[in-house]
Amino acid sequence: MEQTISIDRMEHAVALFGSFDENIKMIEQEYKVKVIGRGGELKISGEPENVSRACKVIENLLQFINKGENLSEQNIRYCMSLVNEGSEHKIQELATDCICITSKGKPVKPKTLGQKRYCKSIAENTITIGVGPAGTGKTYLAVAMAVTAFRAKQVNRIILTRPAVEAGEKLGFLPGDLQSKVDPYLRPLYDALFDMLGAETYQKYVERGNIEVAPLAYMRGRTLDDSFIILDEAQNTTREQMKMFLTRLGFNSKMVITGDITQIDLPKGVRSGLKDCIKVLKNIDDINNITFNEKDVVRHRLVQDIIKAYAKIEGAD
Repeated sequence: MEQTISIDRMEHAVALFGSFDENIKMIEQEYKVKVIGRGGELKISGEPENVSRACKVIENLLQFINKGENLSEQNIRYCMSLVNEGSEHKIQELATDCICITSKGKPVKPKTLGQKRYCKSIAENTITIGVGPAGTGKTYLAVAMAVTAFRAKQVNRIILTRPAVEAGEKLGFLPGDLQSKVDPYLRPLYDALFDMLGAETYQKYVERGNIEVAPLAYMRGRTLDDSFIILDEAQNTTREQMKMFLTRLGFNSKMVITGDITQIDLPKGVRSGLKDCIKVLKNIDDINNITFNEKDVVRHRLVQDIIKAYAKIEGAD
């Protein structure tokens, strides 16, 4: 079977094919079809069902390009996975407005439907709990939303925190004072902030007290008003720590709690505060829980496969 798709503009065809035709090769490999471009037309040939799916992917990618989106391996694979499960009608929801511009002028946008739901929840709720595997953008997008709220003067402080729990290594052996011992734990939060603001602007806001990156223990006894507060790696909090954190919430503040309940580094027998709070808070208004899965992973393609493989083993244990 053969189907034809017309392409109006040459630059759209160039963007669709990608350098060395890598984008089209991905589609050909996935659907065992042949795609040939000639004079403003694409001819797709192969098994009828595969041709039909490949056409849906290409048509959606062309709409993406038309809206000024850049194609990447991640969004092509995600587009193919939605077509494969019959959800292609949802693809165009992804061509959304950007939520933040990084210091290098790069737009930050949700790349999956899970990420889009997460950003919407943060905008609409006082507390959002984002749970899911590594690489789903939980921390990065929360920081982007915090910077957006800060730039729009909706809050006057960004507070980023995470529990200092070792992932199988011991803090005591690290050199230096307390700050330099906890810094490695807070590194991913610094990295996301540097990306959004640039190192100089970040430093300026830290000195003024507009930005604070600190271990969770530093939050005790405080009330956090006019703040956007992010608790990262929340699976490593105890029930008491989580309750302490949640009750810091002040007026005109937002909280985002992120974590991955498959990567708990607490001692055996200690219940995770994240698991606990998902249950305890599930029916409270203005608190929303978003769960990501491996389809929301926006890192290297292998990360999805690794998460799936581990989930299978853990399910069998």
